[in-house]
Amino acid sequence: MRTLQSVPAIRGEAPMHRGAVGRRAFAGRIYRWGGVVALGAALLLPACTILPKAEPLDVYLLPATAPVSASATQAAPWSLRIARPAAGVHLSGQRIVVVPEDNRVSVYTGAGWSDPAPVLVRNRLLDAFRADGRVAGLSSDDKQLQADFELDSDLRAFQSEYRDGRPEAVVRLDARLVHTATRRIVASHSFALRAPATDTAVPAVVQAFGAAADRLAAEVVEWTVREGSAAK
Repeated sequence: MRTLQSVPAIRGEAPMHRGAVGRRAFAGRIYRWGGVVALGAALLLPACTILPKAEPLDVYLLPATAPVSASATQAAPWSLRIARPAAGVHLSGQRIVVVPEDNRVSVYTGAGWSDPAPVLVRNRLLDAFRADGRVAGLSSDDKQLQADFELDSDLRAFQSEYRDGRPEAVVRLDARLVHTATRRIVASHSFALRAPATDTAVPAVVQAFGAAADRLAAEVVEWTVREGSAAK
């Protein structure tokens, strides 16, 4: 009698329909593509860590000398709003600008101002007017309060320049006194101040900036009070 030869069977597997085979192949492709994406992300992640770090800065306030109050005791019968000076790109930031030679603009490495240069100048002017006392009604463009006059200006220079191998702080401001009701310019003047630094080191240059800014503020106060009183 012939015996039947048994056919090996694969346990746990049932015959697969064509649709099931397709779904399994599609899932395999998704798995492989997911692995490729994950690998790419893993390769990119270390690349992000080798970007250069931000340069650490020593932040400087604009130094100020002790203000001298005016002898006049009566305040002017008009109010004044002091606007932030307009400035070019290289003077609008917080880096301390230096012009080591003609037509080349640079910045001091590892040093910066506490505020952008136009804000430093505006705040120094505000401090000078408050200390002077002859214009009691003071405000800034931050609040846009009503005022009889506005001190508008362009900051042309706020930088260190080298002369005979020594740095000096240079501040130039084109100022305009504007009647706010009519927007008429009642007076204009260009101010240019220089203050030599005692050394080429950044702290000495910063002190020179403070001296130049103080002298600028004193001249602007005198000019504004004179022109404002004449126009009013």
